[in-house]
Amino acid sequence: MRVETLAVHGGHGADAATGAVAPPIYLSTTFERETDGSLPHGYLYARDATPNRAALERVLAALEGGRAAAAFSSGMAATMAVFQSLAPGDHVILPTSVYYGTRKLLDQVFARWGLTMTSADMQDADKVAPALRPTTRLVWVESPSNPLLAVADIERIAAIAHDAGARCAVDNTWATPVAQRPLALGADLVMHSTTKYLGGHGDVTGGALVSREDDEFFQRVRTVQTAGGAVAAPFDCWLVVRGIKTLPYRMRAHTANATAVAEFLASHPKIEAVHYPGLATHPGHSIAFRQMSAFGGMVSVQVRGGREASLRVTSRVKVFTRATSLGGPESLVEHRASVEAPGSGTPDNLLRLSIGLEHADDLIADLDQALG
Repeated sequence: MRVETLAVHGGHGADAATGAVAPPIYLSTTFERETDGSLPHGYLYARDATPNRAALERVLAALEGGRAAAAFSSGMAATMAVFQSLAPGDHVILPTSVYYGTRKLLDQVFARWGLTMTSADMQDADKVAPALRPTTRLVWVESPSNPLLAVADIERIAAIAHDAGARCAVDNTWATPVAQRPLALGADLVMHSTTKYLGGHGDVTGGALVSREDDEFFQRVRTVQTAGGAVAAPFDCWLVVRGIKTLPYRMRAHTANATAVAEFLASHPKIEAVHYPGLATHPGHSIAFRQMSAFGGMVSVQVRGGREASLRVTSRVKVFTRATSLGGPESLVEHRASVEAPGSGTPDNLLRLSIGLEHADDLIADLDQALG
């Protein structure tokens, strides 16, 4: 089935008990056993599994082309489960351009547990192999990256990881399975912050992992999920499943709007640089064109005049909202360095734009007047 059909039907059918077409929300924390102690419906306790979480995991696995999925209470909880499934002494390779929260998690939490980390500029896949060690067990890829939209060649990097006996995990949050399917490119795991495009309405927090194989490593992930308890609540799962139904069509609109905005900003005299893989001038455009079917709704720009000039732009916008997050119907703008840890490497004049579902002409007009 095509992605549009999977998005609508991948998680569930009509409710067996009532025939309801829209899925019910099952808020129960516990489930009745038979007199012999068996579980006739397959559910024991809400931390282990719920019908709504099972439905979300099914549709995510279908969309990404994986064998198994695990839904969490946040994207960082999902990321944490991957690192917790490694062992003390294991080595992880991260991109130099990576979400600052992922690096913070390794630096401030897992370094104390004995995990080690090396960064590599994954915009050039040839720079990954020199970073490998005998203890490398995971190569973490983020493409496009947050906030610089760096593009990595997932297929080549996955092959390099496998040749070294390591797994390859890809943060696919900014692309979504509508635009990019890392498992088909050779990756072993895909991570999503379902808070973003998958939920799609800015009203739910969640995360998920999808695995190409339901193997021993993923069973460790599943143990972390259920034993640790950072699971997605039933109502949150229901909201994400509902959001996924319109995901393919929303991503087309996000991409069309982002492309128009990026092209406008690329020619604006007060913009120093535009980071968007859909532009032919982007250094990763050819790779993105090969491995993505759409370039997504995120655009980052560097404003001439430094930090103060970029903050003036945020103070003047009328349609854009000054807020942190992305993937919802409303367009958002933030001065990214202000919300990241010192030394994150994000340029001080960079604005991260989450392009929403408003009319592109209105977004362009708003940015034009804000830039003065």
